[in-house]
Amino acid sequence: MSWSVWLAFLGASVVISLSPGAGAIASMSTGLRYGLRRGYWNILGLQIGLLVQIGIVAVGLGAVLANSALAFTAIKWFGVAYLVYLGVRQWRAGPTDVADAPVVADRGTTMLVRGFLVNASNPKAVVFMVAVLPQFLEPAQPLVPQYLVIAGTMVAVDMLVMTGYTSLASRVLRLMRSHRQQKMMNRSFAGMFFAAATFLATVRRVTP
Repeated sequence: MSWSVWLAFLGASVVISLSPGAGAIASMSTGLRYGLRRGYWNILGLQIGLLVQIGIVAVGLGAVLANSALAFTAIKWFGVAYLVYLGVRQWRAGPTDVADAPVVADRGTTMLVRGFLVNASNPKAVVFMVAVLPQFLEPAQPLVPQYLVIAGTMVAVDMLVMTGYTSLASRVLRLMRSHRQQKMMNRSFAGMFFAAATFLATVRRVTP
């Protein structure tokens, strides 16, 4: 991959990561409830899910997903159900005592799996990569090193962006002193999860 192509891909990665989506919502929700330090478990899970998506595209399974109505629909509705679950969980979340450290109720591995599922259960992202990533590949050059560069770039950019979202939400936590304010914030994030689930439910497979 040439330097100019990589710079173009870097710009595209930044735009993709900054675009509000389920990953950003999950990062802000985690930061609000647990703070930045524990929020890194969620961020790590998101990146593992992202690597799985890139791997699927790299081995050609992304094209199968794009062409299979059954596979696309099954993964899509799993993603919808999982986002609804996260929304219900956020809606029912209790307030945090901001005088102390953020409440630690979930294990790090649980948060990691949760972040992984947010990205891994989004077939639209895989189909999107099938359409976008080939534009930055140079067919005459070995593909494996190029995919490694793509994966490293996307993960690095996404980690920085998700860290920013998580950090921003964790700072908001310190401003939410009253239980009423925290309840409103939790339910706002729950509404975002429900909105993301609704959006994913409306996604239709593009017939090749």
